[in-house]
Amino acid sequence: MALTTTQPQVAGLIPVSMIDWEGKVSAIIFLAGCNLRCPYCHNPELINPKTADCVPWDKIKGQLDKKKRWLDGIVITGGEPTANKDLESLIAELRSADFKIKLDTNGTKPNVIEDLVKKNVIDYFAVDVKSAFHKYDKACGIVGQSEQVKESIDLIANSKIDHEFRTTVVPGYTASEDIVEVAKYLADRGASRYVLQQFLPNEVLEKNLESVQPYPATLLTQIAEECSKFLPTKTRGCG
Repeated sequence: MALTTTQPQVAGLIPVSMIDWEGKVSAIIFLAGCNLRCPYCHNPELINPKTADCVPWDKIKGQLDKKKRWLDGIVITGGEPTANKDLESLIAELRSADFKIKLDTNGTKPNVIEDLVKKNVIDYFAVDVKSAFHKYDKACGIVGQSEQVKESIDLIANSKIDHEFRTTVVPGYTASEDIVEVAKYLADRGASRYVLQQFLPNEVLEKNLESVQPYPATLLTQIAEECSKFLPTKTRGCG
């Protein structure tokens, strides 16, 4: 089934990826605009929707139609997709073409998450949990977001939709004890799995972080082993 003629505003496309949805070949659609200002954000060019470049939908649609036979699904990321006015129309477009959808989100829009869960239009949620909740304001660069994230965690963990929660482990923002605290919280809420992502200091929002040395991969592995006492945990991006 071909995509229709609705015109979602898309900021970028990777036509084929083997790594963004584990076990699946996917295309990645980037939506511009984010309601957070994480200092270590790796897509800072997508934060402001007014300055982000948009790709014509006809071009996106043509690429997806061309690759459809090889794709298992589409990853919608950002930016923050749930803060984008075009998310609903984009999901409808992709569903009309029988694509499965993975949604990356920071979890700060539980009303949007709740609607998506009720409509059962997402096949996989990947939710960023920035740090332990007492450090959340520092980690996401905006105050007062932790309660909304907790609400989204409950919605997704208690749904029947496949999911993961993940934390990018950044020196100065996420210490080992913070990560274990998050793991315990997620386990208590019924989460399925937890992923620790390696921090990459290139192309981040706060330029002073480009000189920060990431934690050694061996340390992330040790932290993941500790977190695994509470729920299945793995590392990603550690080489």
